[in-house]
Amino acid sequence: MKNLVKATAAVAAILLLAGCGKLDFSNDNSSTGTSKSGQYQTTGVASDGTYQGVIKNGRYQVSKSRGLMMQNNNQNGNTFNVRSMESGLVSLSQKQFSTDKYDFEEGQLLSTSVTRKWLGRQKGKFSKSGDTDNALGLNPASNGSTDPNKRVPIYLQQLLEQDYMVKSGNSMALGGISIGLGMNAIDYYVKTQYGAQYQTNISAAETLRMGKEMAAKVVTRLRQMKGVAANTPILVGIYRQAGQDSLVGGTYQAYAVSKSGSTMGTWHGINEQNEVLPVINNKKPVNNTVATDFSNFSAQVRSFFPTLAGVTAQAHYENGQLAGLKITINTQFYGQTEINSFTQYVSSAASKLLPNSAKIEIDIESTQGMQAYAERDTGAKTFTTHVFDSY
Repeated sequence: MKNLVKATAAVAAILLLAGCGKLDFSNDNSSTGTSKSGQYQTTGVASDGTYQGVIKNGRYQVSKSRGLMMQNNNQNGNTFNVRSMESGLVSLSQKQFSTDKYDFEEGQLLSTSVTRKWLGRQKGKFSKSGDTDNALGLNPASNGSTDPNKRVPIYLQQLLEQDYMVKSGNSMALGGISIGLGMNAIDYYVKTQYGAQYQTNISAAETLRMGKEMAAKVVTRLRQMKGVAANTPILVGIYRQAGQDSLVGGTYQAYAVSKSGSTMGTWHGINEQNEVLPVINNKKPVNNTVATDFSNFSAQVRSFFPTLAGVTAQAHYENGQLAGLKITINTQFYGQTEINSFTQYVSSAASKLLPNSAKIEIDIESTQGMQAYAERDTGAKTFTTHVFDSY
């Protein structure tokens, strides 16, 4: 799954790999080059049509703005949002920036201070001393109200920049930029310091409208930055964050590409949904067939080892069809032979009971950490498995 399935495995490697796929360092096919500002190198051969990463002067270039959020007292702390927003932006970028031509670099244009200013509220009548309000704030000024239905909420919660580099002689140059606008579906706030938490719900239509307005401002500002040419393609994706209690991340609503100047290109709508399986509180699943297949798989696995602590899944859908499934099985046993047998049984049951139209990842975990995993790519017939030895 483009937003969820890749995220967990990605975070385990370099920060770059959050959404950028698997890299093969076994063959020294990385490219190098020099420029006045230093030496560049790529990480090596990328598999599955994913990007190679850029290394400068032997060091990975970490983004200064990655993970920054609007500093309100009750910001959305759902870590699934950060992961799915990141990997989803990579997936959108692949539509514009070919993995054969472009290499990936964490965003280098937006500094920490600039990002915080952009995430702040605009100056207004009700700005308070110590607020992050400023003239560059993309969030509208407060109207002073604390009523959930009358106040002006914080719309933009986080900004994500990704740079796509191209070879230029013996050096590398900025070939494209992708920006993710993390919009709040729910804005959490307090009326008094340390007081009770309240929330303002924001409709999907409103986050989309505000996101488009902010996108135009962001593109205009980026064009004025050093190193960004008038014709550098800038992709902007509008990401609607899930609530802080959600067990899945949000999804992208739309994206557009500015090919030159400050003009935004055509906006393309995105129909994606995430859900947790099994569904609870009699909620209707996004796809009944997928929910039933998972239920049958879960029942079969539990019958083999009835002492399991839980079997859950994160499902990602595109246009109503399953695009990826990440299953987590929590065990209560620790024996190596038990884990070996259980992993074999899980992969066999998954092959028979789960759809092969989407990528499936199964993590087998205990309170002591990851014990084993099984993975099958879209359309593949067999699972790849690995059991972690205990020493």
